[in-house]
Order: sequence, then structure tokens, then C-alpha cells
Amino acid sequence: MNKEELVQEIAKKASVTQKEAAEVLTCWIDTIQKTVKKGGKVTLVGFGTFESRKRAARIGRNPQTGKELKIPAKTVPAFSAGKKFKVAVNGK
Repeated sequence: MNKEELVQEIAKKASVTQKEAAEVLTCWIDTIQKTVKKGGKVTLVGFGTFESRKRAARIGRNPQTGKELKIPAKTVPAFSAGKKFKVAVNGK
């Protein structure tokens, strides 16, 4: 499912226009991105948690040459699924 299909589904289930659904979805995504970028955490009980995680610097290898290279430390976005979401996906 892509964003357009998601907007259509939200509009249908919430009985709103697709434009309104798209605006709400865009605001929701922007808010999560801004919060995680600032180092915050967004928890939706039962669904999951969006947060940022720090990756340490490490040594990697170029697969073509085998030469070692330094991979710098960085911060990456992460999502942890909540219990209800996991149960819904696993069917248990």
C-alpha cells in the first residue's frame, strides 16, 4: 500500500474527503519526523514507538576490494512495534 492508497482508505473509513485525509496524514508524518529529529520519542500505545538511535562508528570492508574503511557514527530513525500490532500481524 502506498501513501495515495492509504489516504483513500483513511478517507473512506473516516468519512472525510481525500484532501482532508491527506492533510492529516502529512501532518502526522511531519510531527513524528520533527519529534524524532529532536531526539524525542513518539509512543502510540498498542501500535508502536518511533525514536532515534545512535550507531557507533565502526570498521567495515569494501566487498569489491576487501579494503577496510571507517564507517562514521550516525543517528538513525527506528520503529518498535507494540504488542497489539505484533499480535495482529502474527494472528496469535
